[in-house]
Amino acid sequence: MLAQRIEFDPGRDAELFASVPAAPAVFLLRGADPQAEPYVSKTANLRRRLQRLLGPPTEHSKKLNLRDRVRWIEYTSTGSDFESGFLLYRLLRATFPKTYSDRLRLRFAPLVKLHLDNEYPRASITTRLGRLDGKALYYGPFLSRAAAEKFANDSLDHFKMRRCVDDLHPDPKFPGCIYSEMKMCLAPCFKGCTDDEYRAEVARVQAYFDTGGHSLVREISAQRDQASTDLKFEDAAAHHARLDKLKPVLGQLPDAVHRIDRLAALMVQPSATPGCVAFFRIDAARITGPLGFPIQAEEHTKSQSMESRIQEALATLPPAEATSSLETMEHLALLKRWYYRSSRVGEIFFADEKGTLPLRRIVRGISRVYKGEKPEVEAVQP
Repeated sequence: MLAQRIEFDPGRDAELFASVPAAPAVFLLRGADPQAEPYVSKTANLRRRLQRLLGPPTEHSKKLNLRDRVRWIEYTSTGSDFESGFLLYRLLRATFPKTYSDRLRLRFAPLVKLHLDNEYPRASITTRLGRLDGKALYYGPFLSRAAAEKFANDSLDHFKMRRCVDDLHPDPKFPGCIYSEMKMCLAPCFKGCTDDEYRAEVARVQAYFDTGGHSLVREISAQRDQASTDLKFEDAAAHHARLDKLKPVLGQLPDAVHRIDRLAALMVQPSATPGCVAFFRIDAARITGPLGFPIQAEEHTKSQSMESRIQEALATLPPAEATSSLETMEHLALLKRWYYRSSRVGEIFFADEKGTLPLRRIVRGISRVYKGEKPEVEAVQP
């Protein structure tokens, strides 16, 4: 998994230290005994870190020193903190399959869950994904549980899907709850609606989450325009007020939040290879990469456009196959950790509802990442 492997000889340590880069890397230190546990870590300066771990020990120092235990050094240079973190995750997962999660201490991303496997579906907040072949749908990643709860609650105020968490056994004698009294729920609990009517409302909620709220914007806008055409100006004003109420709700929604099984994007990061940037492909929230992408085309491909070169490069980086819900949760946690940083390196470009990447924006983003410029300002949600 790591690109370079060097034998460590304490008698020639100065020569070895001079040969490794004073740059970011992920590394692994092995002893002569193949059964011994290796030392795995990442660093912003590999040469300095190895000098500290493998140099001659200082008398009375309590710092960790592995000079007499290490036989092999393996490492891969990295171009960004995200690349280091993702490579470290993969290396720890392969090296310590039973304990890697404790070493990484990943915080799983909060998600909105739509319980479509329930006879009367509802929404909730969770950090856990169910079975990959389950009916439930998940939307995220959100910065925090509080942010996910606020967006879900504010969104559901525009619908009449139930908020209760119990499995329902509809009974006309049941008194209902405050939401049914306020006409904010179709009240399937006491047969306040037919099953078909409730399923239709759930379908509206799913379309809302699937499209990031645009389905409801289009629905209300069409109702407003029709009311204006029919000269029902009071109704048109009411629909316009609903749109005004909806705008701040959608303004809460970060660009990163998508339906998880449709979360597709291209992340562009600085590369350790000169003249290149690094691509990370995201499909159904699963991350693959890095793939080095040269800024300058080779001589025989200079007639190609940058867009076609990007598409050609991505074709060589197949999407990762989903092996488990846990692995998807871990990839989401890594994406969330990077995306919600106050100051992050690199840029990400999300595919639209049809799965199409914004290639023209990606071309400009590659230039900014390569030059170390600030990313473009994210568009405000309508």
